[in-house]
Amino acid sequence: MKRANWGSKLGFILATAGSAVGLGAIWKFPYMAGKNGGGAFLLVYLACVFTVGIGMLLAEMIIGRAAQKSATTAYRDLKGGLWPWAGRLSVLCSFVILSFYSVVGGWTFAYLYQSITGAAITSNVDQLGALFGQFIADPAQAILYTVLFLGVTMWVVLCGVEKGIERWSKVLMPLLFGLMLVLIARSLTLPGAMEGVAYFLTPDFSQINSDMVLDAMGLAMFSLSVGGGLIIAYGSYVAPETNLSKTSLWITLLATLACIFAGLLVLPAVFAFNVDPSAGPGLTFITMPAIFAQMPFGQLFAIAFFLLLIFAALTSSVSILEPIVAFLIDEFGFARKTATWAAGLSVFVFSIPAALSFGVLKDFLLFGKNPFDLMDYAASNIMLPAGGLLSALFVGWAIWPRVTQDMQAEGSARILPSFRIVCAWVSPVVIGAIWIHSL
Repeated sequence: MKRANWGSKLGFILATAGSAVGLGAIWKFPYMAGKNGGGAFLLVYLACVFTVGIGMLLAEMIIGRAAQKSATTAYRDLKGGLWPWAGRLSVLCSFVILSFYSVVGGWTFAYLYQSITGAAITSNVDQLGALFGQFIADPAQAILYTVLFLGVTMWVVLCGVEKGIERWSKVLMPLLFGLMLVLIARSLTLPGAMEGVAYFLTPDFSQINSDMVLDAMGLAMFSLSVGGGLIIAYGSYVAPETNLSKTSLWITLLATLACIFAGLLVLPAVFAFNVDPSAGPGLTFITMPAIFAQMPFGQLFAIAFFLLLIFAALTSSVSILEPIVAFLIDEFGFARKTATWAAGLSVFVFSIPAALSFGVLKDFLLFGKNPFDLMDYAASNIMLPAGGLLSALFVGWAIWPRVTQDMQAEGSARILPSFRIVCAWVSPVVIGAIWIHSL
């Protein structure tokens, strides 16, 4: 069967950036920066992204394009041995991420409904906090909205690469950036907002410790979609003549810009409304409605924001589901429809504990974490860095002659020495040191 391809280079860039410019940027980055000291975390995060992160992103694109297969099959076809287990780890990682990510995606649908009814449009942050707490504790609503989000994700993946993923990304990504700029302008004019800007942009180096660096590295992997096999899957649809080194730079810049925009959107409002910046996963869902309540036509902006947040969440969830689907297609010969249904229903079963983590399972703790937090920690801080590390080692050592040949053919020979250093030495040393220190 002929391998699907992206219809254009722009489509590939926007779809891949869309996998990052979703809840990873708008939902997760602000609260991670908030709980880790603001400016210091931003500095460490940028260092992680533009060294190890971009190197791993390029490495995974190269693996996918070279094999024209998803992760497990690509590792087997290019080298064999034990390497396919690196692909299986990445698919498992995507599975775990989508299991808790779909819960947060469901929250976006719920808040779109709350915005339409006006229930979430108030500047009383205590009331908003109580509303959010009641919603996520309700098992029926939590599961219902998770099902809704997963269902839409499956529909886009069923449409395929060019007609589904690429087509939607080209429309939604520019809209999302445009609306973020409008909302940032409003957030920055709130009384007390500059205190939040200072918190976000001024590094306090005393805040830097091993836990923060591990969080920053995990978020760098999460926000660049590295380590979960999806970049390998997306790379397998790339035409041979595409310059991957330039493409990886554009994707990294867009993903990083989205995170900075999200920080400037949420954290100034956090300080304006005296919300704890380390409030956690609900931060965006508490501060944003408070901004809308003080804007002319605020309800319309709220509806537009949560609608586009749904779209941003979907560009990510689609990219997370795709490597699982591609794994079933490449490894077991499933048709896309069968693979999508099998993957989607399996993810739903495992998303149920995550959906109930703030209600009936809130006191069910493993390693001190509820199921949602445990999935997030295991995927972001352990499996994603491990998957990214293995892909870097694979490129830097196992298939380096093939990589050299491919990059010379695309005109990227000048970056080969630095790229080899990042893959073969920097990534293993940095991630290994962070893991050992954190243990």
